[in-house]
Amino acid sequence: MELSLLEKFWHLSWRDRGLLLEAGLMIVWASLAISLFSFRRVASIAARLPRRAPPSAAETADAVARIRWSVAAVGARVPWRALCFQQGLAAHSMLRRRGISSVVYYGAARLADGELSAHVWVRAGEHDVIGCEAASRYALLTTFPATEPDTLGSPA
Repeated sequence: MELSLLEKFWHLSWRDRGLLLEAGLMIVWASLAISLFSFRRVASIAARLPRRAPPSAAETADAVARIRWSVAAVGARVPWRALCFQQGLAAHSMLRRRGISSVVYYGAARLADGELSAHVWVRAGEHDVIGCEAASRYALLTTFPATEPDTLGSPA
């Protein structure tokens, strides 16, 4: 018999449960911010830099992996559409809370039917966080915080 989502949640460690709850709160916050504020205001929020000292490289890699997991897991299960923009802002905020610098990339592409499609992806240094697997299909429009043209990175 397969476990329900709630049963799976209770089988997790306290650390993982806390991380999932944080991801849930951050996705709610990001969804509200995107719904209520102008793009300019959301961009200014995303452009804020971390206020804590950065962790070690090993701690950063672990935090990125755990945040990627938690945001993707919660984003797939909320009762509304939490797409790349909501998930990206949530992950970016969670990284920033831990002193990890990350960049939110915003791109666009024209689809085969002529429609315009936008996409957000997040990278923390050399680490792909959210949305990077589709990034190569989009032309980069801007980053938050702003980066120099020679430091713009496509996902590896």
